Amino acid sequence: MIREDVTLDTLRRYGLTIAQPRRGYRFSLDSLLLADFVSAVVTGCLADLGTGSGIIPLILCRHLPLVTAVGLDCNEAAIKLATENAERNELKKQIEFVHGDVLDIKRFFSVSSFDVVTSNPPFRTSVSGRTSPISGRDTARHESSAGISDFLSAAKYLIKPSGRICFIYHPDRLTEFICAATKLNLSLLRLRMVHGNASSQCKMFLAELAKARKGVTTALSPLIIRDENGEYTSEARLILGEDLL
Repeated sequence: MIREDVTLDTLRRYGLTIAQPRRGYRFSLDSLLLADFVSAVVTGCLADLGTGSGIIPLILCRHLPLVTAVGLDCNEAAIKLATENAERNELKKQIEFVHGDVLDIKRFFSVSSFDVVTSNPPFRTSVSGRTSPISGRDTARHESSAGISDFLSAAKYLIKPSGRICFIYHPDRLTEFICAATKLNLSLLRLRMVHGNASSQCKMFLAELAKARKGVTTALSPLIIRDENGEYTSEARLILGEDLL
């Protein structure tokens, strides 16, 4: 029986039923965009940092049956829900969820042990934007103890030399993101800006990185979510399937 403080939501494209906090942080478009972005490179074993309800590992393991995944989050309640989601969707053989902080990443995993690392980290600093009184939502949106450099450092520690790191983040912090990656000797391989419509400012960016990989960054064409009539574009519909948010 589902608890009163939790909702069950269906992702029909992937045949998933996801339990989420009714009033806490809930996955949104950015998680679905990141899952689609990383699906082009994911193989082997994946680690998702700040996994929340486990949406990224759940989607990728359902979509790619040979992939295994680990999700890490500092919110114990979120990890409990994520574990329940893996069981509910018969994916517990492919996915493990771990309660822990990216600052303590070495306590949980060996160096260079994953083929792909993903993250949709908090994009506001602790002093920016309005905070939320709802438990769980604020830590998912605002940095607490760990900042973007910490998430990138943890990703570098986890990733194999041949692996890929994929993030989705806020465009206001693109310069900071690139500077932090450069200091860690992470090369930016792909970059894609996400716009609400063709005339609006960028609302998110998707980035793929690797350890010390030489080469030119591929700037992909912008991803436009809605057309001039306010309808989802054909690409957005392809990504979201029937799960239009």
